[in-house]
Amino acid sequence: MIGIVDYGMGNLFSVSKALERLNAEYFISGNKEELMSADALLLPGVGSFRDAMKVLQVDTIKEFAASGKPLLGICLGMQLLFEDSDENGLTKGLGLLPGKVRRFPGKTAVGETYKVPHMGWNKLEFVNESPLLKGLEEDYVYFVHSYYVSVENSEVLLAKADYHEEVSAVVGKDNIFGMQFHPEKSSKLGMALLNNFLKLVEERKAVR
Repeated sequence: MIGIVDYGMGNLFSVSKALERLNAEYFISGNKEELMSADALLLPGVGSFRDAMKVLQVDTIKEFAASGKPLLGICLGMQLLFEDSDENGLTKGLGLLPGKVRRFPGKTAVGETYKVPHMGWNKLEFVNESPLLKGLEEDYVYFVHSYYVSVENSEVLLAKADYHEEVSAVVGKDNIFGMQFHPEKSSKLGMALLNNFLKLVEERKAVR
């Protein structure tokens, strides 16, 4: 049973429909007791990091993470897993993974300008082995973001993409995982990544 965290800033419809396509049981809730009962949590997010941290049930998410059950952040939800963001002023994140969220500067080292936000299809490059990437091949996924994560520990980086900066696209450590792009909008590879997460949830549930 997957709990989708409802804190008023997630694209709950598209994420829930993706889980339905994968025949996964889920519920949407902002209630601590309900969320803590889930086999895994999915933390979606759209909008401002600072606004999200103001309304997010921080203690609930940290307690769930400490339980060892899988947690997956998507888009803004992935960024919230890290230490801080400079969006609208420096804001502290959940601190579950080492790294910082920074804005695309919009200008290369040689002075060429580029579009921000980063919107469109970019190819993933797998970096470290992970159950999320098992049996998959590098392909294109769909991004929409103005901020990217600069990881401080290369072991956390599972897959990257290039958009004038190195974009941390898939991250993970222990039971904490994140995807910067929208897997539910990323065709075959996106759904395969979600399906691998569901397999991981089942495997870890079996040994609890």
